[in-house]
Amino acid sequence: MKKRLVAVVLTALSPALGMLVYNEVSARAERYAEVHRQVFETARQAASEVNSVVEGVKALLIATAVVPAVAGQDKQACTDVLKSVAARVTQVRNIVVLDRNGKLVCDNMGWEVGSDFSDRDYVRQAFRSDALSVGDYTVSRISNAPIVPMALAIKQGSETVGVIATAVHLEWLEQRIVQRGLPPGGWITIADRNGTVLARNPGPEKFLGTPIPPPYNALVQAQQPGTTDRVGQDGIRRIMGYVPVSPDNPFYVSAGFSADQAFAPIDRASLLGLVMIAVGAGLALLAAFFIGNRFILGPINHIVAVLQRWRQGDLAARTGMTGPSSELGQVGATVDSLLDELETRRCEAARVEENRKLVARELAHRVKNTMAMIQAIARQTFKDRSQENGVFARRVAALAGAYDILLSEDWKSAGLRDVLERALQPFDSEGERRITLQGAPCTLPPEAAVALSLIAHELATNAVKYGSLRERDGRVMVEWRQVQDRIELEWREEDGPPVVDPTLQGSDLQASGHKGAGVEGFGSRLIRSAFPRSLSPRISSDFRPDGLRFHLSFAVVQSGPVPSRSQTTQSDALGKSQTLAGLQA
Repeated sequence: MKKRLVAVVLTALSPALGMLVYNEVSARAERYAEVHRQVFETARQAASEVNSVVEGVKALLIATAVVPAVAGQDKQACTDVLKSVAARVTQVRNIVVLDRNGKLVCDNMGWEVGSDFSDRDYVRQAFRSDALSVGDYTVSRISNAPIVPMALAIKQGSETVGVIATAVHLEWLEQRIVQRGLPPGGWITIADRNGTVLARNPGPEKFLGTPIPPPYNALVQAQQPGTTDRVGQDGIRRIMGYVPVSPDNPFYVSAGFSADQAFAPIDRASLLGLVMIAVGAGLALLAAFFIGNRFILGPINHIVAVLQRWRQGDLAARTGMTGPSSELGQVGATVDSLLDELETRRCEAARVEENRKLVARELAHRVKNTMAMIQAIARQTFKDRSQENGVFARRVAALAGAYDILLSEDWKSAGLRDVLERALQPFDSEGERRITLQGAPCTLPPEAAVALSLIAHELATNAVKYGSLRERDGRVMVEWRQVQDRIELEWREEDGPPVVDPTLQGSDLQASGHKGAGVEGFGSRLIRSAFPRSLSPRISSDFRPDGLRFHLSFAVVQSGPVPSRSQTTQSDALGKSQTLAGLQA
């Protein structure tokens, strides 16, 4: 029941849980798209700012290059102009003018005239193009400061007569991107065309001059701007937007967030939702357990306890529950009504059983009286034939013994050993115990018990007259066993007089002289026909020199229609005794 209550609570919570999962998936997808748009826009804006710096430097160099003192490469006048210009700008510290051979003509820092800059790539590029030449990450030979050099050709008409160059200090560039600010967990990286970091926020001192890690360096020369979602060397998943190097963009710019930081609001909302659902589920389960125990399990346990008490013998146990209060109250009231009805039926059954036992006892008494009357009639009938009278009386006594056993068991069944002991008791003196019974307990139906009693009596009578019990040391062994639904019984005589196979078989198995040759005696017919055909009996006799071997096999479950008790007693038992009386008379 508790499991069912939990299932009900979980079923009730499943819509809320499903809604939470849906909101989680939907919000995460929306946040994912939003973060990608955000990082791309941040990278694009940062690249735009860097380009504005480059354009500013370009404008500065163009304006300075057209000054006559600079264009004419007058050393002193050029130096004064450059000092004046450098004092007014903050992104650069030195400006140099080179002749057509790349040698220093003048500068604002007082460097040695004639210093050779022709080996610098950005200088050679400036001589080859009219566009601004932007160099890569460089460490200044003079100041040892990290810089990004830029150069522009000085023209006189269409002729290049020199180069004006300057350098953007990376400290200043770092300050510019720091001033932009970053959202929590965000970063911006600026690198040259080779993937060397020029500026980064946060952690400039850690990354300045270092190459971009392998997972990202392919983006420096990508075909177009975009976004990506990757796991870095530090194992952190990052979502970033990037603007690669291009003819119009001399620097690589990227901006992004760690995925954990980007989805932190979603994670917090999901966690809060889960906590709320868990708390709600806990409260619902507590309420379900309380209500279930109080209003469901309690009444059910009470009903079960009452039924167990009633089963254990407390016939007065009742639930005392009333119907209108609740459904379980109706169940309890119905159980009480059922127990009352069962008690009424039990009392009625007990009364009927008592009457039946009374009738059975009366029947047993009348049967015994009838048997006694039959014996008295036999004595009068066989007045001059005492031997026949004794045989008949013993047969009637065996039949009566079988009926006594059946009546003691209410005509339901009889034990095989009990039937044999009652039938063979007159032939086995208490002190000698010449008849041995051996076999497992078996239960016989009424018709089998009566038949076996008569057959055992006939066999014992013959053993006393002609078989092993005739001698003082003679013995009889009766063994049986049950094989599935059949009884296999063997009567074995030992230490008696020698026997031969007579021409007649039956009760007078060894007394062939009592009848004429070829005439079957009554005992023989009795043994052959005592068992009803419904029990499928099989009988065999083996007359060995050392004693009779008699085998009997019959079913304990009827294979055909079961005869009524009256039919069984009249036709199979009493009828045979009556036939016996008629034959012996």
